[in-house]
Amino acid sequence: MDTICFGGVPCPVIRLLGRGKGGYSYLVERDGRPFVIKQIHHEPCDYYAFGDKLQSELNDYRRLTDAGIPVPELIDVDRPGERLMKAYIKGPTVMERLMDGGDVTPYLPAVRRMAERARAHGLNIDYFPTNFVIRADGLWYIDYECNDYMPEWDFEHWGVRYWSHTPELETWLSQQSSGKETT
Repeated sequence: MDTICFGGVPCPVIRLLGRGKGGYSYLVERDGRPFVIKQIHHEPCDYYAFGDKLQSELNDYRRLTDAGIPVPELIDVDRPGERLMKAYIKGPTVMERLMDGGDVTPYLPAVRRMAERARAHGLNIDYFPTNFVIRADGLWYIDYECNDYMPEWDFEHWGVRYWSHTPELETWLSQQSSGKETT
């Protein structure tokens, strides 16, 4: 894909950043600046039920900002195209750091602070390491997904399993390298 039209304006695509349950995220250029465009998709997901994905993203953005979770600013919405434009948070993800053999333990206090803020607001976020960018100004949660709080899906019961080279992470990495569909 060379360009994505956002509100009728073509934006050159620099690269695909990732694919999640709700959409594809692309690094694009607009007015000489980098942004992320998330294109909502309607591919089936066996373990997650969606309603209006675009509206869910907008609601979740508000819930996360109200909770004080550092997320990329929502720049614009293209409702007919089912696209969001977000600020681009440059830096390596926690997953990239893990895959490079780096130590992510210095970022555990920051993610635990996010987890506590989320819990205090009745939320869980998706603690998978691809959703966090490391920067000098702190750790950023770059997804807008959040759900009502359930202890079994909080950081200490679920997310922490993926923040080191555990069997769960190794299984995920091997599935990625074999091309199998995973979370």
